[in-house]
Amino acid sequence: MANVYDGAFHTILNDCRKLIIPVINEIFGETYTGEEEIQFFPNEHFIDQQGGADKERITDTNFTVFGEMPKKYHLECESSLPDGRITIRLFEYDAQIALDEGEVTEETLTVTFPNTAVLYLRTYNKTPDKMKYVIVTPGGIVQYDVPIMKVQAYSLDDIFEKRLLMLIPFYIFSHESRLPEYNKDERKYNVPYKVDTARKRDCLKC
Repeated sequence: MANVYDGAFHTILNDCRKLIIPVINEIFGETYTGEEEIQFFPNEHFIDQQGGADKERITDTNFTVFGEMPKKYHLECESSLPDGRITIRLFEYDAQIALDEGEVTEETLTVTFPNTAVLYLRTYNKTPDKMKYVIVTPGGIVQYDVPIMKVQAYSLDDIFEKRLLMLIPFYIFSHESRLPEYNKDERKYNVPYKVDTARKRDCLKC
């Protein structure tokens, strides 16, 4: 079932990539206008394995937004229960993204990690608001947060007011717990929601 939502996520990015901009603004507190150039990069990465063949890992999305200064982003869409393995997988992706574009000058390797976040379609009481990387190096400790966006925390009003139209296909997760109730009473499917003309036009713009 997760592949269905992954497919929807990738289709939106392929067909209406500008919809990612309000999501990035919401997660990272950016002020992009939506007119910025977006460059997407290949999602396939090969992770080196000790004593074995390289392992292919596919990220959900890996792109750069060219605002006042270029910034690289890595966003993963998850429908499964949060666990520590997701954090490990994210870091593997980030490290490989950084290495793919690393630069070596006079025996100095410079790598730039992307701004990473997770879009959780399902959330639970224990779902945190962020993850954290703590990297212990001989030169000191580096640590930073990986924010989490929880789809179920956004009402339809929130989605339209913040122009988070990319979340609309996943809004059904906000009603997931009530689906058995809806199945027993079909009248509860037909709850009207009024959207003004301007909002309808926004929905049709990619």
